[in-house]
Amino acid sequence: MIRIGLVGDIGSGKSFLAKKFGYPVFNADQEVAKLYKKEKKVFLKLKRVLPKYIFSFPINKEEISGAILANEKNLRKIVKIVHNEIRKKMFLFLRRNKSKKLVILDIPLLLENKLNSQKDIIIFVKSKKSQINKRLKKRKNFNQKLFNKFKKLQLPLDYKSRKSNFIIKNDFTGKSVKRDIKVILKKIL
Repeated sequence: MIRIGLVGDIGSGKSFLAKKFGYPVFNADQEVAKLYKKEKKVFLKLKRVLPKYIFSFPINKEEISGAILANEKNLRKIVKIVHNEIRKKMFLFLRRNKSKKLVILDIPLLLENKLNSQKDIIIFVKSKKSQINKRLKKRKNFNQKLFNKFKKLQLPLDYKSRKSNFIIKNDFTGKSVKRDIKVILKKIL
């Protein structure tokens, strides 16, 4: 099985691109949302380390945001708990899809949390800053301060770009993206 990891800036269109491949996708953001809604043990762990901020189950995103904005260390505590669970979900996804020719890993902190393996093919999703900012501001509940805190967790974009096997320029139209994906698939399959 070939594993493709997508990396890039927040809002660069990694999830948009992941869907265009036509292969199974592990979307970490969707998995986090499921954890917050369904996993009582995650709630209990978060409540234990952040008792002043986490009160209700299913976990309320405003409570998570409040904890992150209140203290820099809270984000690291949340990431430690959540990414441990995401790692388990990813391994389950990989096991369920082991007979597939190719899978896509759409994980925002793929390199930062060392969720990639040496054999993974890394694709850097490059987008114009102006387009990213425009798209982010359209997101429901977009918060610039939260964005800045998450940005600090990320490795520099030029590092991610250098570590990548391929770069896809995402203009958010789909045409050029489909063409680039076709070229990459031809090279790796």
